[in-house]
Amino acid sequence: MIRNIIFDWSGTLVDDLPAVFAATNSVFVQHGLPAISLETFRAEFCLPFKNFYDRFAPGVPLAELERTFHGHFRGLQKEVVELPHAREFLAFCRGEKMRMFVLSTVHPDHFVLQAAGTGFDKYIERAYAGVWDKRAKILELLKENNLAAAETLFIGDMQHDIETAKHGGVHSCAVLTGYNRLEQLRASQPDRIVEHLGELRDLLERNGLDWGKCRDGEGERSAPPICTVGALIYNADQEVLMIRTQKWSNLWGIPGGKIKSGETSVAALRREVREETDLNIDQIAFVMAQDCIFSKEFYRRAHFVLLNYTCRVLGEVNVRLNEEAQEFQWTTPTLALQLPLNRPTRTLLERVSTLP
Repeated sequence: MIRNIIFDWSGTLVDDLPAVFAATNSVFVQHGLPAISLETFRAEFCLPFKNFYDRFAPGVPLAELERTFHGHFRGLQKEVVELPHAREFLAFCRGEKMRMFVLSTVHPDHFVLQAAGTGFDKYIERAYAGVWDKRAKILELLKENNLAAAETLFIGDMQHDIETAKHGGVHSCAVLTGYNRLEQLRASQPDRIVEHLGELRDLLERNGLDWGKCRDGEGERSAPPICTVGALIYNADQEVLMIRTQKWSNLWGIPGGKIKSGETSVAALRREVREETDLNIDQIAFVMAQDCIFSKEFYRRAHFVLLNYTCRVLGEVNVRLNEEAQEFQWTTPTLALQLPLNRPTRTLLERVSTLP
């Protein structure tokens, strides 16, 4: 039974990635070093910070790098926002009378501002901020607060968080809302990976806070297939919309999602496209059905029946992604096939290319 939650802060409860990325590149440029891409930053950023700086800024004293970083980051505080589902998850934990703590590398001054700005400080019993190596602190945190490891869950977005949980002998859950990619988190072997805190809340609620059932996916292995819809969306220039998502191993794919009970597949498609891209669609045509059974490209074990369509944008072509996707692009179907695609999307594109 989970009675205590230890949260990482950045990438778990708040989104500070854009601000941290911008401040880091400002540090590099100020010290005469080349800026790096966001893709490189997410792939290479790690904790403790020293390991990251040793690779990208060798020879520059760590104290100087940190001083410069915090100088730039202070001016970017307003860009740090709460992550979707975080507030609801904190309220859920409070309702279940769980004790909540933060263990984070974020500078204590930044944490105080961000926690007060989001109002999350009222949920947190005690925060351990400015901790460079969380592995060296977690046992102290457990002892000081009289927490039983078997009743404690550590939630974080980086490999270092999962290593910290294991070092402390507590349960671990990785979220896909932060810095590390799915493949990096899988390598650290957490008890469970979730897309976001909303999914974790559902798991805990459904399983009565029993982490053994949440961890093992009890009920999911015997669950019936999930029916979903997805579409290849065309614009007036005959380009198709591709989106990149963490839950599909950061591969490119198409918008879509689950069909709700009592909903037709076409109605589900219109709703999902609207929710994920803010686009309205028309000229919807069914193309194919695909079985997607326990794909390793997807972040968790799942059996999907995929109903695939083509359609066209109706009205303004102004894509606004929700929290599920990280990036989008319009491209020709031929060039789309050259992208790192998830397998179902590649199959759909190949099928469409053979249609008259």
